[in-house]
Amino acid sequence: MFSLTVRRHFMIAHSLPREAFGPAQGLHGATLVAEVTFRRRRLNDNAIVLDIGAAGTIIEEVLARLDYRNLDEHPDFAGKLTTTEALAEYVARAVADRLKDDDDGGRLAGIDVTLRENPDAWATFALDLTA
Repeated sequence: MFSLTVRRHFMIAHSLPREAFGPAQGLHGATLVAEVTFRRRRLNDNAIVLDIGAAGTIIEEVLARLDYRNLDEHPDFAGKLTTTEALAEYVARAVADRLKDDDDGGRLAGIDVTLRENPDAWATFALDLTA
């Protein structure tokens, strides 16, 4: 299995209104680093998993929908908790959706999204694709 990882960061505001989240129940900001890993069983004809520039552009387009936004007011998250884990899944599915009609993207085995809140804490969602 081959993989390619591209990183970008984005900034959000949100609240996690449940007692389990302690001080994070209130509105607060976070800067998250997104590491998106594209997995492929075999390299394409150009001996790559996916073009790095194209991958970066797709990630930037997905993150632009979240960057500098209050997720409490974002329509995609109405009635949902915006935990790091839930955001990782959201990003993975949005990236996969952008790639589904792409010749190379359609041959991916999976996409893993790791969101780092700080150097000591992160969450990952692994999305397996039919490839």
